[in-house]
Amino acid sequence: MNCPSLLLGDEIRIVSPGGAIDNNLICEASQVISNMGYTLSIGKYATGKYGRYSGTVNQRCADLQNALDDPQVKAIICARGGYGTVQLLEKLDFTRFVQNPKWIVGYSDISVLHSAVNRLGINSLHAGMMAQIATLGAEDISVKSIFTTLKGKNLDYELESHPQNKFGTAVGQLVGGNLSVLAGLRATPYDLNYDSAILFIEDVNEKIYHIDRMLQNLRLSGVFEKINGLIVGHFTDCVEDKLMKISLKKIILNAVSGYHFPVCFDFPAGHQAPNMPLILGSKVELQVNEKNIKLQYIK
Repeated sequence: MNCPSLLLGDEIRIVSPGGAIDNNLICEASQVISNMGYTLSIGKYATGKYGRYSGTVNQRCADLQNALDDPQVKAIICARGGYGTVQLLEKLDFTRFVQNPKWIVGYSDISVLHSAVNRLGINSLHAGMMAQIATLGAEDISVKSIFTTLKGKNLDYELESHPQNKFGTAVGQLVGGNLSVLAGLRATPYDLNYDSAILFIEDVNEKIYHIDRMLQNLRLSGVFEKINGLIVGHFTDCVEDKLMKISLKKIILNAVSGYHFPVCFDFPAGHQAPNMPLILGSKVELQVNEKNIKLQYIK
């Protein structure tokens, strides 16, 4: 289910369900969003600091719960990722949210929220947060595309094909996010629904053998037998490891060898610009051939 489209003047709430953030970034990003014509509100603890977090578990949960429940709030943009959102999941009540769904926007640690609401049948937006909005500005294509999508336009993508892509066409529900965060959801009630899915993965600052470990978990647990396609986004600051003897892309290809679904490398989404929005939970068609890749939303 797509959330209602945003109209100019609608209220967007900023919350920090995980890590603490520099208040200047919230101020600068809020100005960018306000200049677009939206009404901004900021959660009580969004600018707080409690160790590495923006607040205690109860404080962060209260902020997010209030945003989920408030009928005046039409979209929730998470301030940053970091770590901590997973601590809130069991405490959240999605009853009112399901009755009055709204866009949840973010990436990285926010992948746990995407998985939770997608399992409820509600789409969400994997896209930039305060730091990227503040530093890239309103004219950046990634930032523009966030609000184009929130206003109700599905952005299809056509990109140049990477030489190591695996060709093919697949249809399925688009799911995924940060690989490390998704690995932490395995065997929990909030794990992704991988059945016939198009899986998107990205990561940041991970050792190559850690990435291989997580991919082997997906392989050994049967995930690659279930999915219909794989989209690989930015793996930012994941430095190649000569001791692994092969590149990261080859590690990924080895993990999915023997399966016949298409694989798309270097999709422009993740922890660096461009970070193009992806509507998680939506039905998509992925086409990968020698010349290009196409990702199209199916209505």
